[in-house]
Amino acid sequence: YSTRSEAIRDLVRTALTETEIEANEDAGVVGAISIVYDHHAANVTQRLLDLQHSHLPEVIATTHVHVDKHNCLETIIVRGRANDVRKLSDNIKAIKGVEQGKLFITKARFV
Repeated sequence: YSTRSEAIRDLVRTALTETEIEANEDAGVVGAISIVYDHHAANVTQRLLDLQHSHLPEVIATTHVHVDKHNCLETIIVRGRANDVRKLSDNIKAIKGVEQGKLFITKARFV
């Protein structure tokens, strides 16, 4: 940021957006679920694919990167109602072998 005012404005805008989404679980959102997982863990790849295929309305695209011999980074671009996207993210992060996961969402007006 070039000024403190820009940084504060950005923080306030982010907080307002997060509060609005939390207050309305049916709010339309768009975002990304980023995960790091060990592809050698039992059935982790298949479980991730099955879960994504069972949520076709929410999953737009997936990017897969090989980090090292065992780990992969995957970013899943999502859209839909906040509660559906959060449930999908929680289910993905709960899969054994997923070592880290984070959901990033912002409001959208299409839903």
